[in-house]
Amino acid sequence: MLTRRELLRSLPLACAGVTTIVAAAAEPKVIGILNPFFRSDVQAALERFDLEMLRHGWVKGKNFTVVERMAEGHNERLAVMARELVELKVDLIFASPTNSVVEAQKATSTIPIVFVSVSDPVGSGFAVSLAHPGHNLTGVSNWAGDFSGKRLDLLKQMVPNLTRAAVLVTSKTPNYAALLSGIQTNAPSLGVSVTLVEAALPLRLEDAFKKITASGAQAIYVAGDPYLWVARRQVADLALQARLPTAYVFVEEVEAGGLMSYSADTQDWMRQSAIFVDKIFKGANPGDLPIEQPAKFDLVINGKTAAALGLKIPPSLSIQAARVID
Repeated sequence: MLTRRELLRSLPLACAGVTTIVAAAAEPKVIGILNPFFRSDVQAALERFDLEMLRHGWVKGKNFTVVERMAEGHNERLAVMARELVELKVDLIFASPTNSVVEAQKATSTIPIVFVSVSDPVGSGFAVSLAHPGHNLTGVSNWAGDFSGKRLDLLKQMVPNLTRAAVLVTSKTPNYAALLSGIQTNAPSLGVSVTLVEAALPLRLEDAFKKITASGAQAIYVAGDPYLWVARRQVADLALQARLPTAYVFVEEVEAGGLMSYSADTQDWMRQSAIFVDKIFKGANPGDLPIEQPAKFDLVINGKTAAALGLKIPPSLSIQAARVID
């Protein structure tokens, strides 16, 4: 394995055309990227992160470099990858989502960790409080568990005759309890009964969809789960084959063919994350930096999928939608 010094020597240290440069140390800062995704899944987000870092004067390849550890759907690799980043003595770990943060926290109590897409930082043990995390972590919460009832309500508006819905999860779904609580609290008032369907790991989605069909479900709420996110195209395809409308936590799942999502602005996560990294690299203690919560949530609907399912987008949703994908 490369040492930190060998790693830095192997990385380019020049960047042309940039006039705003921070006063950097002799060696560039090293950020370790840890997540369970394929690089193609997060390339746009990482490019946005680089741009946001540049806004603070941090030039990739000059003032900072990155080491990527992406599990490509093999979540079991995250623990080893987190330890590799610690052994490389990176200056900061940028982790997403919850399962990656869990492994990063296990691997180090001293290296700063900035996270994104964590729905319950306090409940997950990452922070003492949102206002004062108190450990070596801070970052951006996505509030995923808190809006499960809202998503079910939006799904009901799209499918007015909805009386039975399935909730698709895995055994690793973050904040399982919060998700179920939110749905079970709101379902009765909407006249909807819910059936929990757990997809076995390694993912056996075909079997899960057989259970969903057998339950008589008329629609599916897909949990904000890293395994399901990586398999989002397969989930969307199977749902379309079963002619079942779907509600999701993340917009990327709708872009992959799902019906609708209600989620925080994921691009804004990169802006907020860069602010945290800038402050930490300038000496701030992550435990003193309040965790950010998204202020803006967008409804996104896949119009092509709606048409394929024979659904007409009601005016109430058209007005609310930030985007309708054609």
